[in-house]
Amino acid sequence: MSVGRELKRRLRATVAPTIFLAVTCYFAWNAVQGPHGLKSFAVQQAVLKQAQAELASAEAERNAWQRRVHALEGDHLDRDMLDERARALLNLANPNDIVVQYEPKDRLF
Repeated sequence: MSVGRELKRRLRATVAPTIFLAVTCYFAWNAVQGPHGLKSFAVQQAVLKQAQAELASAEAERNAWQRRVHALEGDHLDRDMLDERARALLNLANPNDIVVQYEPKDRLF
């Protein structure tokens, strides 16, 4: 009988620490691997940096377009910009311009 009691006593003594160790391991694993863990945080930071780079590129493009549009406004009409747009829309060239013809294989479009 004493072996059974000793076994029961040791089992009772190890159950609580085993449960606490399992809970601690669960929370530690989730802190690293879980949906809000360290690995997920690193992935989110990479996505954030990529989005910020795309935002900077889009803002630069928008600023360039705003400068071009501002140059064509009635109050601040830029003659060079107006001339450039008119030539592009009418497909014309100035007699003093040098026009370089590309072969069909070299064309971009």
